[in-house]
Amino acid sequence: MNRQRFSVAVVGLGALGSATAWQLARRGIDVIGFEQFELGHERGASHDSSRIIRHSYHSPEYVRLTFEAYQDWATLESDAGESFVTVTGGLDLYPADAAIPPADYLAAMDACAVPYEIIEPEALTRRWPQLAVAGSTLAVFQERTGIVPAARGTAAMQAQALAHGAILRDRSPVTAVHPLPSGEFEVVVGEDSYVVANVVVTADAWTNTVLENLDVRIPLTVTQEQVTYFAPDNADVFTPDSFPVWIWMDDPSYYGFPCYGERTIKAAQDCGGPEVTSESRSFEPDAERRDRLAEFMARTFPGSGRPIRSKTCLYTLTPDRDFVLGPVPGHPGTTVGLGAAHGFKFAPTFGRLLADLATGTAPTTAVDLAGFRLDRPALTDAGYPVSWLV
Repeated sequence: MNRQRFSVAVVGLGALGSATAWQLARRGIDVIGFEQFELGHERGASHDSSRIIRHSYHSPEYVRLTFEAYQDWATLESDAGESFVTVTGGLDLYPADAAIPPADYLAAMDACAVPYEIIEPEALTRRWPQLAVAGSTLAVFQERTGIVPAARGTAAMQAQALAHGAILRDRSPVTAVHPLPSGEFEVVVGEDSYVVANVVVTADAWTNTVLENLDVRIPLTVTQEQVTYFAPDNADVFTPDSFPVWIWMDDPSYYGFPCYGERTIKAAQDCGGPEVTSESRSFEPDAERRDRLAEFMARTFPGSGRPIRSKTCLYTLTPDRDFVLGPVPGHPGTTVGLGAAHGFKFAPTFGRLLADLATGTAPTTAVDLAGFRLDRPALTDAGYPVSWLV
């Protein structure tokens, strides 16, 4: 067995792992990253075209972190010489008795001095005649909401990691991570073995498999979700400069985008899919769920048109829907990063913070990360109530 040494190994090279490899390499750290599939694969949660970036969040901690996310995307733009953030503005739409309380969002934005507008229904439809909502709907508009590219953004972080000297190995499944008496770790990949001072696990739905030999298991639920693209009757009225990103803040919760990269609009239900595993999931879209979404779209966005294709992805959810960002108890040299199915907008920030933790650097953030630790009640109390609506 060949044995090599590196300072840090990153296991899983989706958005969060690619960001971590980039952030480590740009600091001059010798880092190796492993991906069990091909780079840019569609088996996880970092593929497809677009994700939402926004300041509108349910707690001040998240809102504060969004400021850092915008800045970290700007750093990636500067490093890569590409533009990634498309500002569209964003609408949070709360029907009467919405399951997601608007008070939490408004208070969190107020606490962080984020400006927003509350738009009356009549003014809402005058401003965006593409919408058709009940008069009791509360609309909150935040002007800085936008879109970041999923597959393209992840590929850019991989390219920057490589440019700074990182080694990224795809089709290289990690079969074991063993703690060594020296305090280091042995990472086993096929016939090869790597000794590293620190391991960063960003394996999403495969996280517990990677952690198996460290005697820790995080209570994660994996679901199979899907997005659907619609062909609007008139794509010109759904362009990014004429229509915002939107979220329907109820149960079921839906979200969607203006046209982005093509003359279609993308929409989906948040947390609407069946529980699966990374092995049992299928790649076949669910026609019943597509039709349910299409009915909502036709009612709420009358010109959204017919659905033309759907794609699947995995959500990997913690019971409280909060991130995982911290060391493994008992193994301070191993750090876990997991976005709980709303982390892509924070991917460059995850990379920066995970790089801080892996190198023993004081976290370069104004946000208290204690709520994301692995030893918090949501991840240690078997009776902790599950809540995924955010």
